[in-house]
Amino acid sequence: MASSLRYLPDTNRKPTARGSAAPVVQAAETALPGSAKWAVGGIVGGSAAAGLLAAGSSALALYFARRIITPVRAREADQEVLAVIGEGCGQQIILAATPDATVDGVYGFFFDGGRGHARIGRILSYSPAERTVLREVETVYSGDLSTARRGWWSGAAHPDPAAIGLPCEEVLIEVDGGTAPAWLVPAVAASDVWAIMVHGRGATRQEGLRAVRAARELGMSSLLISYRNDGLAPSAQDGRYGLGSTEWRDVEAAIAYALEQGAREVVLFGWSMGGAICLQTADLSRYHHLIRAMVLDAPVINWVNVLAHHAELNRIPSSVGRYGQLMLSHRVGRRLTGLAAPVDLKAMDWVSRAVELRTPTLILHSVDDEYVPYGPSATLAEKNPDMVTFEPFSKALHTKEWNVDPERWERLVTAWLRQQLEPRANPGQALPDS
Repeated sequence: MASSLRYLPDTNRKPTARGSAAPVVQAAETALPGSAKWAVGGIVGGSAAAGLLAAGSSALALYFARRIITPVRAREADQEVLAVIGEGCGQQIILAATPDATVDGVYGFFFDGGRGHARIGRILSYSPAERTVLREVETVYSGDLSTARRGWWSGAAHPDPAAIGLPCEEVLIEVDGGTAPAWLVPAVAASDVWAIMVHGRGATRQEGLRAVRAARELGMSSLLISYRNDGLAPSAQDGRYGLGSTEWRDVEAAIAYALEQGAREVVLFGWSMGGAICLQTADLSRYHHLIRAMVLDAPVINWVNVLAHHAELNRIPSSVGRYGQLMLSHRVGRRLTGLAAPVDLKAMDWVSRAVELRTPTLILHSVDDEYVPYGPSATLAEKNPDMVTFEPFSKALHTKEWNVDPERWERLVTAWLRQQLEPRANPGQALPDS
């Protein structure tokens, strides 16, 4: 997620829709821990078939719901390496032809359990018949790529600000439960507008490095933050994602830090779930009037739409998917999902709330995004054209818009933000805090 939203691990498994419910029940029972197994094992007497179907649906819905909100600590090494050719700056890599590996652009490739990191460049040749692709290796930041057999693709092409030639300071931001590390990339000259980069679900602050050069060109210092449950910041007490409904408080803490360091306003950048977090910050934070603009890349505009999309991808009946959503949003479901509080999915539906968005927002979203459909992004811009500008990309899949065409991405962002950052009269009073 970059920021992957692969909520369910096997998108090829098709739940049994008719006949015996045993395969669904067995799969869900195997996957579900502890308290959830009541849904499978609690049927005694009555109609066995009906009971099994009901239990299987309940268990599958709960499994779906829990997968959405439970952080995954280990990434799946789903990209196969077939060969590495050459040494040093002339290395090339032959990969299995996956949907990610066959899209041109520049990407990160992590291997050896994440200890190795290489930057992979342009496609040199592609053989659909052999299902292989040969790509350029631009650099290896860590690890021995020649020994890699599997790894995972990422939009994080660079490991840290130093890799793109920028100075950086590691700072700590006070958040609930402790301190969250962040990278501070200072502007060339003192700046009173700061950029705050909010990564997506399952990603890290590396994701925001794609926007730092554009922010610096506009004279902004950049704060690339971590937030609860991302492996760097303190975990939430319930250890669950709030899908933006709780994480926004950590962005608010980052804004407070920026203000303490001399900022007067901020621009929020968000990727995927990070976009949902930014939208909640602009809606709920006491500093909402100091958010000058937002730049959102493949954002989650409407969680109901995204969850329905993933239920369909995983061949889960729509009724089961809706049941999973109900478990997330209803207070009774907390005991089963492990959430400290229900997730208000309706409050995070910005298609329905379009007219309430009062922060100028640029959305960049690929029309072939396989994890977060672009439709709600386009619809939000149609419903609120005064506040929202939508720029479609293609072939970028999820959150890889910069990777596919960095020049266009940076050109669009800098041109749009330059307009938003033009001096205005009494900026502190332009949007009074309500």
